[in-house]
Amino acid sequence: MTELTQEQRHEQALEKYLLDVPDLKEEIKDLSPDDQKDQIQWAFEDEAEAQGLQPWELTLKYTSTPEEFEAQRLVLHKEAAEVLGVEWEEYCEMNNLVV
Repeated sequence: MTELTQEQRHEQALEKYLLDVPDLKEEIKDLSPDDQKDQIQWAFEDEAEAQGLQPWELTLKYTSTPEEFEAQRLVLHKEAAEVLGVEWEEYCEMNNLVV
């Protein structure tokens, strides 16, 4: 099985998210396809914020097992800390990560 790109993973997450919020699907059914995509994306971002997650973390949550989610989430956060040049402990504190 080939690894999904981040974009494919995100599309998959949006589809699963929409199944969890049937009211949203009903609310946007009369909008153009582009407007529907925008509304779904905005609602997804709001849901991520409500859960205290970044949108990419919610994507990961919808497309992996709970164990995979935690492991991959930490790997990606560690990469972000390295890119930003921030010490891991400081990064965790800034992002409210408990490891």
